[in-house]
Amino acid sequence: MLPYQCILAAIDLSQDSRTVAARARAIAQATGGTVQLLHVARLVAMEPMGDMPVVQIDDQMLAQARQQIEALAHELGLPPDACHIEAGSARSEILRYAREHRIDLIVIGCRERHGLSLLLHRSEGSLLQAAPCDVLTVRVR
Repeated sequence: MLPYQCILAAIDLSQDSRTVAARARAIAQATGGTVQLLHVARLVAMEPMGDMPVVQIDDQMLAQARQQIEALAHELGLPPDACHIEAGSARSEILRYAREHRIDLIVIGCRERHGLSLLLHRSEGSLLQAAPCDVLTVRVR
C-alpha cells in the first residue's frame, strides 16, 4: 500500500479545526504527502417559502472564512494555495473535491453525539459510506 500523498482536511473553522488540520499535517509529514484544507460554507435560503428559494452567500462571511482558513494554514506551515472554500452541502462538496483532486485520505472531526443529535447529524457516517478514499475521523471535544 502506498502512503497517503494527497490529504484533505475538511474543517468547519470551529476551535476544533486546528486539531483536525494538525492531524492531517502530521500524517502528511510522515508520508511525504501534501495537505489541502477545505471549508464548506452553507448556502442560506433567502425566500424559503417561494417556489424557487433564492440562495445567497454573504461576501463578508466568505471573506471572514478566507481569513480564518489562511491563518490556520499559516499557523500549521501550509502554503496559502492549500486553502479552499466551497459553498453548498458539506457532504457533497467534500466528496466532489476528493474525487476531482484524487484525494487519498479525508480527515474530518467527529463529535460525540447523544439523543436527538444522533438522528440529526449523520454527516460523518454518510461521508464514510460514499467517500472515494479512506476517511480518518478525529475525535474532537
